[in-house]
Amino acid sequence: MSRTGYKLRHIVDRLAPGAAYFEPLPALNRVLYCREGSFAVVGKEDETVGEDRAWFGSGSVTVQAGDDGAVIWRYELADSGSPAKMAAGTGVSSVLTLESEIEGPDPSGDWILRCDGVKFPMGGQAFSHIHQGPGIRCLREGKIRIETAGRTREYQPGDAWFEPGPEPVFAQACSERCTSFVRVMVLPAELRGKSSIQYVNPDDIDKPKSQRYQHYVDEPIEH
Repeated sequence: MSRTGYKLRHIVDRLAPGAAYFEPLPALNRVLYCREGSFAVVGKEDETVGEDRAWFGSGSVTVQAGDDGAVIWRYELADSGSPAKMAAGTGVSSVLTLESEIEGPDPSGDWILRCDGVKFPMGGQAFSHIHQGPGIRCLREGKIRIETAGRTREYQPGDAWFEPGPEPVFAQACSERCTSFVRVMVLPAELRGKSSIQYVNPDDIDKPKSQRYQHYVDEPIEH
């Protein structure tokens, strides 16, 4: 990847029962992950997104919460110069939790935006590894310790963090309960439907892995 003026961001939108965005969000490559409740994509027939499901789109969009309201984790790929658009409306709140400049995606290449979930059993770990593209993670449940670039940090539910991709990462889940997070990554198109993980230590490649994956979105990025 080359630096081409893009950034990834993570925004949390909270909508009361039946609440809707006052105006559409601007056209961007984005994933809307339903953390709680449900929401409908307004103007899209039968396009309702329930809890622990995700929607992808690149055009302008507005949503309306279901009967139980909605908490939406909004992941966006945007030009580095474009400010984050906070959702507004009666019964609607919006908070920018993380924003990071990224390397790529180079417009001359083909790329995908992937959203998936990673779940660890109690005490599970991910051996030192890299990914083939940058991404933002947000912890859904449990607790996790991330070691990368000589730094160690623990994350709690609702915390978001950025990983550039080529920097080795070791992840250790807590031993008290299961741990899971939801991530969105920018990846080369040839990885569509394939794993992006590469283990640093060759001896770890064939070892049993404790983490399990749930796939939500694997869609081409529109430049």
